[in-house]
Amino acid sequence: MSASFGNHVSIVVFGASGDLAKKKTFPALFGLFREGQLPSSVKIIGYARSEIDDADFKKRISAHFKGGDENKIQEFLKLTSYISGGYDSEESFTKLKESIESYEAENGVEKSERLFYLALPPSTFTTVASTLKKVVYDKNGTTRLIVEKPFGHDLESSRTLQKDLAPLFTEEELYRIDHYLGKEMVKNLLVLRFGNEMFNGVWNKDHIKSIQVSFKEAFGTQGRGGYFDSIGIVRDVMQNHLLQVLTLLTMDRPVSFDPEAVRDEKVKILKAFGELETDDILLGQYGKSEDGKEPGYLDDETVKSDSKCVTYAALGIQIHNERWEGVPIVLRAGKALDESKVEIRIQFKPVARGMFKEIQRNELVIRIQPDEAVYLKINSKIPGISTETSMTDLDLTYSTRYSKDFWIPEAYEALIRDCYLGNHSNFVRDDELDISWALFTPLLNYIESDKAPAPEIYPYGSKGPKGLRDFLKKHGYVFADEGTYQWPLTNPTVKGKI
Repeated sequence: MSASFGNHVSIVVFGASGDLAKKKTFPALFGLFREGQLPSSVKIIGYARSEIDDADFKKRISAHFKGGDENKIQEFLKLTSYISGGYDSEESFTKLKESIESYEAENGVEKSERLFYLALPPSTFTTVASTLKKVVYDKNGTTRLIVEKPFGHDLESSRTLQKDLAPLFTEEELYRIDHYLGKEMVKNLLVLRFGNEMFNGVWNKDHIKSIQVSFKEAFGTQGRGGYFDSIGIVRDVMQNHLLQVLTLLTMDRPVSFDPEAVRDEKVKILKAFGELETDDILLGQYGKSEDGKEPGYLDDETVKSDSKCVTYAALGIQIHNERWEGVPIVLRAGKALDESKVEIRIQFKPVARGMFKEIQRNELVIRIQPDEAVYLKINSKIPGISTETSMTDLDLTYSTRYSKDFWIPEAYEALIRDCYLGNHSNFVRDDELDISWALFTPLLNYIESDKAPAPEIYPYGSKGPKGLRDFLKKHGYVFADEGTYQWPLTNPTVKGKI
């Protein structure tokens, strides 16, 4: 792990007038400052092409701050300033450099520490990085560069981006941010798995029947269909967010929490993934809601009328190693569904027949969002004189276990802090990125070709395509009978009364 930055760091956010910076980057920086995780002596500069004055800039970013009183907000805003300029303008970057050097001189900084955050579209990464390296880069200081996903559109474009950035910044200086790796429950996966022998000992094909990682959004593209039409749900959340979760869920134990040890194991498990089969997918696109109140995907004026863009996908995945051979794994994601939720479901094999003629399977559920939780479905005898069993929970719901004053960092807060500390663990490495694109690009080419079937239309607000239940059954998931899972248990059935 690289050394942590000190107290006099220059933080520059490119794309400072954009939605990502306003809604995520600056609120995250404020959250860290509010919680004492960011020194009050840092310098924060917003940089963008928009011509706005300093007061307007501060008004824009502070509108999205959470927590803290007015004094704390004003303290933070005093650390910030704004520079307007082009992303290829050496003159504007010289102005940026002078601002940074003036701050460092005022504070007696002998060795510069600079963090550059590119809250920008990937098309501008190379331009900004090139100008930064030429004008602002200090070869005698320490530089860190955060780049946002998407890291390319497919394998070829990803490699091109890597090739362009590699001569400019080293892998140690680059931090590829996937905000799902900053989510509290995702960061907890390593501890849950390897810090509990009861889980670690059964985390394999001998005990686990099926695995699901699911992503559900209760809203559609909301006028952003023109952008989404060229992306699709697989590229938007599956090749990155859900795949990252799955690698942490299935990789072997790292030798330590050292960032490279963790990332080595992620790359190792990715190499064991089987080819994504084009006949093992379920594709959908949302239509109007059944009551007609919510529009279908094609009703978005920014979308082509004959678009086959996939807004729902379920993919079957196989991992070919000793731990996971034969265990069916499903990644599924969709928009305009019945709820917004991201969770992992691990269903275990049934107990041996004999004393139990009929009993439900254990299931471990890890809810990533909203309302972080881990709960294990177990079988238990119904209290009293009954001999019946019932499925119930061992439940860790964060909102009930931890007080409201307990600070759980937002994903961007956690990741910016990691970058500040020089911790690469929760950022994507170049070889990991290459393998993931190599895995998904053939599938994406098929989905976006004429060979792929038209996506099944499902109603806005539904659970997804009609074939979903059968798809999950095909991949080993066993649905419990309605009424067998009760929480809380209030009306036990009494049998065998004397």
